[in-house]
Amino acid sequence: MSRETGRIREGRTAGRWLLVALLLALAPAAAWVASDDNERPPTERNPLEPFANPTGVAKSFSTAGHIDTDNQFFQSLGTNGRACITCHQPSTGWTITPAEVRGRFEKTGGLDPIFRTNDGSNSPWADVTTVESRRSAYSMLLNKGLIRVGIGIPAGAEFTLEAVDDPYGFASSGELSLFRRPLPSTNLDFLSGVMWDGRETFAGQSMVFDLMDQANAATVGHAQASLPLTTEQRQEIVAFETALYTAQIYDVAAGDLGAKKAQGGPKALSKQDFFIGINDPLGHNPKGIPFSPVIFTDFEAWADTNGNPGEDDDTGRNAARAAVARGERLFNSRPIAITGVKGLNDDLVIQTIPGFCGTCHDSPNVGNHSVAAPLDIGLTDASRRTPDLPLYTLKNNTTNVRIQTTDPGRALITGKWKDIGRFKGPILRGLAARAPYFHNGSAATLTDVVQFYNTRFGIGFTDAEVSDLVAFLRAQ
Repeated sequence: MSRETGRIREGRTAGRWLLVALLLALAPAAAWVASDDNERPPTERNPLEPFANPTGVAKSFSTAGHIDTDNQFFQSLGTNGRACITCHQPSTGWTITPAEVRGRFEKTGGLDPIFRTNDGSNSPWADVTTVESRRSAYSMLLNKGLIRVGIGIPAGAEFTLEAVDDPYGFASSGELSLFRRPLPSTNLDFLSGVMWDGRETFAGQSMVFDLMDQANAATVGHAQASLPLTTEQRQEIVAFETALYTAQIYDVAAGDLGAKKAQGGPKALSKQDFFIGINDPLGHNPKGIPFSPVIFTDFEAWADTNGNPGEDDDTGRNAARAAVARGERLFNSRPIAITGVKGLNDDLVIQTIPGFCGTCHDSPNVGNHSVAAPLDIGLTDASRRTPDLPLYTLKNNTTNVRIQTTDPGRALITGKWKDIGRFKGPILRGLAARAPYFHNGSAATLTDVVQFYNTRFGIGFTDAEVSDLVAFLRAQ
């Protein structure tokens, strides 16, 4: 047995024991999740059943009252065996995670429909003739849950591709290789933009049209359909997606996230008000209501918990619930000096913006930006490149200034120099189910996410504050 095979088998065994330990820790939640539920194929599970994840249990809720698995979302509509659910699994927050993908690889020898060379492999030229060659060819998918998106430099762009350093030997100006996480196909009713680079736009019409266009593009591209989806097929997929809400319902430390008047879980989320521009910090709220940095209030009821055992303590949960409440307050109130963010500092011509987490995550109890505003916070800078990512050198056609980036982001859609590295932020619900984080999976844990911002903006979080913020985020 090879070392690689041994490590994989050890990882699978450890994963099984982790699940057993988790379910034992859940105690009252164990009744919600059968011990083998996460092992059953999606077609054999009700997607609205709870799913265990590393720190608790998540659940989905549909305003339709049920899920019809005959919906087009679950059907193979292309030529390579894929369906929407191939990359949007209920058990992982309606996206994919490396552990879940590795499980599919081991069960099928790397032949599950997610393993296709059109976008699942590191290069479309990759050798996939044997199990071991497939393990190498799909390493970005297996290790980080990344799909390869191929986009070329658009005609008339303000920049040219001067150099490429692609470890997989494929990328060129005709098709850059961009490794990105599939965004969750849930909580879509809160979207202000579709796709990481905001590429799906429909001349200012409603978000439903954007999602219909995205459903078709995904089927033609990822599933390699020979014909576009019909209007009826697109409508059926979007109706399913926009009725779906997902959030954590149970945390191994804090317990039931709806206990003691807290408002965690997908049902409360489904009732959350949202419209484009709600609570926008730049004054674009169509109702004229001023911005409030108090973004999250789901766990306000736990703010009075003193963290000590007492008569009202629910099986020793008070300390953990107090940490969640403190993390929520930190998210809402900790001042952040926002500097060097393209799409914000440069657009406003303000070198330092006094802000909060909610300046960029302003939608109440949701956490995405309420208007379509892709930003560059430095995730694609050459200094943050890992050896498994391509590096692109772009030259401004007018000034000859050069930028090195692992992903030009929005700029490949608009062709504009100022849009290099800009991405939209994701919705901050159901986070515990879907590590790793950021568009390129560069943050393995929520602690890594918080520490990135702590370093990037010099916030000065203490270790205790980082722990509280993580407790809050994983309760989402």
